[in-house]
Amino acid sequence: MDSTRTPAAGENIQVLRKARGLGQTKVARAAGISVSLLRKIESGERAATPPNVASIAKALRVSTARIYGQPFLGPSEQSDLLEDVRNAVRRHTLPKEDVPPLDELREDLRKAAELRSNTNYLELLRMLPELLGRVTATAMTAGGDAVAWGDVADVYGCAYAVAHRLVQPDLAEMIVSRQQWAARQTWNPVAEAATAWNEAGTYQSAGQYDDGLAIIDRAIVQFERVMADEMISVVALGSLHLRGVVLASRYKDKAATEAHSQKANALAGRIPRGDVLAHNLTFGSGNTALYDLAALVELDKPDKASRMAQPLIKTPPSGLRPSRLGRLYIDTARARMALKDYAGAEEALKAAFAVAPQMAEVHPMSREVLRVLFILHQRSRPDLTDMAKKAGLAA
Repeated sequence: MDSTRTPAAGENIQVLRKARGLGQTKVARAAGISVSLLRKIESGERAATPPNVASIAKALRVSTARIYGQPFLGPSEQSDLLEDVRNAVRRHTLPKEDVPPLDELREDLRKAAELRSNTNYLELLRMLPELLGRVTATAMTAGGDAVAWGDVADVYGCAYAVAHRLVQPDLAEMIVSRQQWAARQTWNPVAEAATAWNEAGTYQSAGQYDDGLAIIDRAIVQFERVMADEMISVVALGSLHLRGVVLASRYKDKAATEAHSQKANALAGRIPRGDVLAHNLTFGSGNTALYDLAALVELDKPDKASRMAQPLIKTPPSGLRPSRLGRLYIDTARARMALKDYAGAEEALKAAFAVAPQMAEVHPMSREVLRVLFILHQRSRPDLTDMAKKAGLAA
């Protein structure tokens, strides 16, 4: 991250509201929240949660990305690399790269998946443009080979993860369309399910949770018709239900949240040991527990979420990579802050920065929790100041 300070969500809300000549009362009423809550979000006393950001963005007629800002953009290597990825995605049918040796390509695919799960976004950005070209050239010479085109879809899945995490919604949507194109070059139900998982993610980022749920429900029905009795199918279907847990909980639909959670837990029971990573989807009992914890936070049950987090933090589920453990600590920080356990929230954030630093620097809720802690008379705490500087929240 650059050391210059970037505006936080609450500050952006205030600027956008005033630019439209709107008072807090009118915006709060349109967003369906109290004036007191909006005032606290703008001042930094309360975190701007995803559902609140979605409601406020709708009231202000802007995208959620405008409110969150784009913390990794600017005159930096990241923005240059993102432009390289954008160009590679744009010319998806015109790869400039040659077909590489198969063993070399396999190693590059393995490395990209590992960088994604380890939240090493910068290094992943460096290799994505060329890898997209090479994997596409390989698939085009392989005709309708399902594995080759599945590889293309997987690389676009890695690209989506970066675009989503670095708050690039237009690029993320372009990538999903390319992932759909790759998945449909041949019959590959798992690749299509992974694509639907990302497509629903674009609606999640935009705060359109009901539409995202519709995408997930349709994908589940389609996949269940053709799914094979094998582990990869369990991972794909279970992951779709986990996306449903997030969307439903943010939509405040308790029944749908519980239904998706029950299906996910039942499927997780079919995976004997640890969580499985396949096609950039992580699924098993450990990751399902993390999604259930996050749902408790979204459904305003921080006490239950905090209690649930204790054993997960003490003994993290096996098979979970930094991308998932980072979310565990961030959601734990959210729950603890809601309970006014500020020291506990800071402790959880420090764990997130330790296990997944690039994710913690740009994740909206990591930044929001950090911003609130920093404002609530915590400026003298050196660890908080250090994290705030890394996240661009302090100069």
